[in-house]
Amino acid sequence: QVQLVESGGGLVQAGGSLRLSCAASGRAFSRYAMGWFRQAPGKEREFVTAISYSGTKYDADSVKGRFTISRDNAKNTWYLQMNNLKPQDTAVYYCAASDYYTPSRNSAEYHYWGQGTQVTVSS
Repeated sequence: QVQLVESGGGLVQAGGSLRLSCAASGRAFSRYAMGWFRQAPGKEREFVTAISYSGTKYDADSVKGRFTISRDNAKNTWYLQMNNLKPQDTAVYYCAASDYYTPSRNSAEYHYWGQGTQVTVSS
């Protein structure tokens, strides 16, 4: 059974940084796309960033230059480094893994999801 477990969320002041981790078990994802999505209260889940198995990255415009996705295939883990956080980044962050090689901004193309971790940015 595939399981994705996120960690690293919390409360941070605006301008601060957090690093989220997503550890996968039950299957190796070294050759598949991985991503991060987020959902703020009252809003739909939105794409944040994604990475292909070869390291090609795709970012939402709202996080370009501030957030960085990376992956450690040996550990079956991927990360989201978030810098210069803003109050509008407050949301539950979800990691996701796909059965496809190419990353997508469409949440429907991800087949495995973590439980979510809360990130709160205070002003």
